[in-house]
Order: sequence, then C-alpha cells, then structure tokens
Amino acid sequence: MDQWSGRLAIVTGASSGIGAAITIDLVKAGMVVVGLARRVERIEALQNALPADVRMNLHALKCDVTNEKEIIDVFGRIDAQFGGIDVLVNNAGVLRYTSLIEPNNTTPIREVMETNVMGLIFCTREAFKSMQKHKRNAHVIHMNSIIGHKVYCNVEQPSINIYPASKYAVTAITEVHRQEFIRSKCPIKVTSVSPGLVKTEIFQSENKDIFKELPCLEPEDVSASILHILGTPPRVQIHEMLIKPFGEPY
Repeated sequence: MDQWSGRLAIVTGASSGIGAAITIDLVKAGMVVVGLARRVERIEALQNALPADVRMNLHALKCDVTNEKEIIDVFGRIDAQFGGIDVLVNNAGVLRYTSLIEPNNTTPIREVMETNVMGLIFCTREAFKSMQKHKRNAHVIHMNSIIGHKVYCNVEQPSINIYPASKYAVTAITEVHRQEFIRSKCPIKVTSVSPGLVKTEIFQSENKDIFKELPCLEPEDVSASILHILGTPPRVQIHEMLIKPFGEPY
C-alpha cells in the first residue's frame, strides 16, 4: 500500500457495512479518503474509530448516487479540492425484496438499477475524468456479488428480483471498463470484488434470520481483500476476486 500513501480515495456508500470498513482501513493505510453517502453524519462518526493522528484524512460528503447531477458536482469538487482522484471504490448498493412479475413493482426495481448500475457507471465516468487529467496510476474497484455470477433461487423465500441482474451487469461492466481504460492509454486498473453473504444492513433490514441460517463474512474480511488488491505491483491486475464464507453450501 506504500504506493497510495497520501493519495486520494473515494468510497461510495461509506456510511455502513463494507463501505465503512473500507473507509477506515484505507485511512489507516495512509490514504486520504472521501466517503460519500446520503447519511453523511454516519461517516463523520467513523472518525471517532480512527487514530487521532489520521482522523483529519477522512472527509465526508453527501451524495446520492442515483442523482447524476449530484455525482457530477461532488466529483468535480473533490478533484478541485484534493488535486485528483486516485482510487474509486464503487460500494453503494441496495437490495429490494419484490418480484419481477408483481404488480406495481416499478419503484423497487428502479431503485436497484439506478443505484447498483447507473450510479456505478456515472461515478466511474466522473472519476475517470480526474484520473485521465492527472495521468497517475489509478484503480477502480467495483463491489460486485457472488450473485453476479450465479443466481441462487429458493422458491420458498421472497424474491430479490432485479438484484442478481444488476450484479451480472457489474460483471460485464468491469470487463468493458478494463478494455476502455486500456484504449485510453491511462494506467488505470479495474477490479470486481464478489463476496458471498456479508453481515451488513443490506440483508438485515429484510431478513434478520439469514445470518443465523448461513455462514457469512464480516465487512472487515472484504476490506482486507481490497487492501490486498490495491497493494499489487503495477504489472498485476486482479480482474475478479470471489470471496466465499467458509462452509457456504451453494
């Protein structure tokens, strides 16, 4: 991680779960981090978990990744204030329980696609503007899911509808970004990180018993893997990392 010391990372969805763990670990690893979320006060509270000598390296900004204008404005401010973006972790994501064939399901389906797909695309586009301008080595990490590679279905459980499709899209988008970054001649890596079940609010709000029923990862497990990815030498690009909790039955 020495190559990233003092450089800037943006983490979307930084207010809880995996995003919060990544934010804390990147600051501890020597990076300056801007955490983006709608609940900006929760990012500000994360500073209390940081050593006193690095607390000022965490900055919180409000951003709803379903709002393209907010993304453009926030990323422009960050580039101007901090002199360029070096790492982007597209972590913001939502899951909604409904079904594709259910009447009046427009809102939850749009929320998933606008957050998990369009938000990721627009955040990467705006980060790339900064990365291209400053011409430093950079890295984009997309938080994917094991369900972005295989749809797990239990007909007895509520449907997670469009969520697998949104993560399959991230799998494809990662390869598209890899090719586009190569064509741009900019030294930008891209990695898709696909965890299995992680103990976060995204599931807990809808299915509180799931963590009792199945093996699961902690957010810190995923964050540790991201530090490994960022720590690879320039000649190495980890394109896809799949992380399963030990004992997962699928």
